[in-house]
Amino acid sequence: MILPCLPFLIFLLLWSENALAQPLSPSSKCTSKCGNITIPFPFAIEESCVMDGYFKVDCNSSKPYLREINLEVLDFSLDGTMRVSYSVYNTCDPSQNIATAYLKTTPFIFSQTKNRILGVGCGNYSFLSNDDSVIAQCSTATCGKNGNSSSYCQSTIGSPLKGFAPFIETSPDDQECHYVALVEQRFLEQNLKNRQDLRSLTHVPVVLEWSVLALSFDVFSRNKSKTYESSSACERSACSCFSSDSPTVRCNCLRGFEGNPYLLDGCQDIDECAANSNICGSQTCENFIGGYNCYSSPSSKAEDSNVNMVILGLSTSFGSLFLLIAAWWMYTVIKRRKEIKLKEKYFKRNGGLLLQQQLTSCSGSVDTGKIFNANELDKATDHFNVDRILGQGGQGTVYKGMLADGRIVAVKKSKVVDKAKLQEFINEVAILSQINHRNVVKLLGCCLETEVPLLVYEFIHNGTLFQYLQEQNEELPFTWDIRLRVAKEVAGALSYLHSAASSPIYHRDIKSSNILLDDKYRAKVADFGTSRSVPIDNTHVTTRVQGTFGYFDPEYFRSNHFTDKSDVYSFGVVLVELLTGQKPVFSTVTEEGRSLASYFINSMEEENLYDILDAQVKLGKEEEIMAMANLAFRCLNLHGKQRPTMKEVAMELEGIRPPERNSNVQVQHNTGSFEYEAVEPWDSSTSTYSTLDSVAPSVDADPLLN
Repeated sequence: MILPCLPFLIFLLLWSENALAQPLSPSSKCTSKCGNITIPFPFAIEESCVMDGYFKVDCNSSKPYLREINLEVLDFSLDGTMRVSYSVYNTCDPSQNIATAYLKTTPFIFSQTKNRILGVGCGNYSFLSNDDSVIAQCSTATCGKNGNSSSYCQSTIGSPLKGFAPFIETSPDDQECHYVALVEQRFLEQNLKNRQDLRSLTHVPVVLEWSVLALSFDVFSRNKSKTYESSSACERSACSCFSSDSPTVRCNCLRGFEGNPYLLDGCQDIDECAANSNICGSQTCENFIGGYNCYSSPSSKAEDSNVNMVILGLSTSFGSLFLLIAAWWMYTVIKRRKEIKLKEKYFKRNGGLLLQQQLTSCSGSVDTGKIFNANELDKATDHFNVDRILGQGGQGTVYKGMLADGRIVAVKKSKVVDKAKLQEFINEVAILSQINHRNVVKLLGCCLETEVPLLVYEFIHNGTLFQYLQEQNEELPFTWDIRLRVAKEVAGALSYLHSAASSPIYHRDIKSSNILLDDKYRAKVADFGTSRSVPIDNTHVTTRVQGTFGYFDPEYFRSNHFTDKSDVYSFGVVLVELLTGQKPVFSTVTEEGRSLASYFINSMEEENLYDILDAQVKLGKEEEIMAMANLAFRCLNLHGKQRPTMKEVAMELEGIRPPERNSNVQVQHNTGSFEYEAVEPWDSSTSTYSTLDSVAPSVDADPLLN
């Protein structure tokens, strides 16, 4: 039993690989009636239900109209015919005269066998087809001025008709009205026994024959992208299809079946025994699919029939079950193989092999689990659920996740990596994977099996320094001692990146929103998406200006050369944020979008620093505050060579010793005198920005954890 099914099995397996099940019949949402007239498929009112545009029906005032030829339909029939309302040609009332119907480009024709042409009035009638050939002629008696009200003639159609136009030849003194119509033969015989009654009608029924275009017909799924190639599919659905004209197909249910042959399983078995109880006379009638049998000995035949039906049913059931299991297994295997090949493709494209080689060749002990697989991170983030999003920015989206060992991590889904910069990305991951500093967010690993790389960081609980400065909590104040410690920790981390790493690393996006605070308010430098590793003998990186407004190094902005002193400038802005609690770009009474750096420098030069300090900072010791302020002032020097290095900055901050004191005692305001190096203030709102027309800074506010 299985061998005859092998061709169908192969078809089923190929179908299961390419697509899941397609719709097999019109949706229950499709309108089936217009007024009292049932609309069968392939005709339909809705665009989504119709086979193609020729069978589109408009329901106007509860009357169906074929949109393509604008004729009212009186009824549809699945035998390939339908009745439409057609105008009567009247020579006395030109306003009612019909325009020549043109069906040449449609799958419709005027039925040659079920229509007749009728002319009422004296004269000779000729009927021309759309190619001007004569298709019918008839004549009535010649009439004079008085006419002859009983004159009429009728004729059959001589050839298949796609359109026609009447031509009437009368005598010169004939003033009678003439009526011409194409009429359904049955209507002519039953309702126009007196042919003169045509004079009182404006429309009569006409029979159109229709068939479907082979290119738009698919009995399996009605999928318009497929092509109807043979009738074998129809035969499995108990219907037969034939083509009277090569571009079109007409279908009928097989004998013993009834229904719609244009739908899958649309032809259903007729129970002849139930429909006609006397069909077998005195014998016993037994129905089967497609027909019936009459038996003279019902008992023995019934038993044999039952056994045969049981055997047939079991065979069919087991065969179908085997086919379904085999098809599902094959579909699963093919799908899994495709997924594996796609992961291998992404892994190679994202440089996975090269990254593995660099990680294993690195000196020292390197964690071999630094390359995660896609399934592990997909489960950890609950399939990258939007509820797990921690933050979004120019470099990508960060999700909170839990690994199989219970560790909470931050998974950063990067934007598409430029293939030209793939080597830089690999080098960056390889270098950052070896950084082990307590004040740098640890990169636990990455995943390269996905379309875009995924980076896995340790999870930091308490948000960013920017949040703590802008949303201070009175119950947990951000005191001077904490601010000073945060400044020392960030400076130490940057000093490590600049001086102690195997190759100097420029962060290139130092800002308060990229400094995270853990549960003990220890600083963690994060977001190395724009960082660059620099060879020891190089002094700068030439790159397109990139960063965040308010933190730009003016020298980098002018020259496109990013140096270690550019990170120093950005860190100087962070020191000013710690001192003032202000945003890097803020508004004042007189100015909109003013740079905090220029505002701080002006305050230092005018010796009114204490006017801009945060309330919590004013509780600190004046010598410590002034030491940090002077250091920030030097970091913000317009000339990079005159700024201190990050190593010098870290050493100076370590030299500030916070003494034990009562934090509730406020230090008296005393601007005093202090030394500073006179520098030219720089404001991000000045015209300096417009001098670099070909370079547009990109704003990337993408902290690891928002």
